[in-house]
Amino acid sequence: MYKLAFFVPSEDAERVKEAVFASGAGRIGDYEACCFQTLGTGQFRPLAGADPHIGQVGELETVEELKVELVCEDDLIHQAVAALKLAHPYEEPAFDAWKLERF
Repeated sequence: MYKLAFFVPSEDAERVKEAVFASGAGRIGDYEACCFQTLGTGQFRPLAGADPHIGQVGELETVEELKVELVCEDDLIHQAVAALKLAHPYEEPAFDAWKLERF
């Protein structure tokens, strides 16, 4: 089992979550589409060569984003990350995936 967490602009969150859920991630027992989300502010500065979805190259940008956390079975984590990258509006989406122990 993995924990997958990603950051996404609030207005794009539902579309990205649905893509990740469609990969099979976010299932706990007899429940699907399970996640926890936290509202916050993301910050970045696009560098030369970037094609930012939001902001301008060389300028610091802040964006209202959600941090979305969910679980994913081992055999689905690669598909879940691929779905996340495909659906996400950013060129380089920020995400974490870490292995969990089962108790």
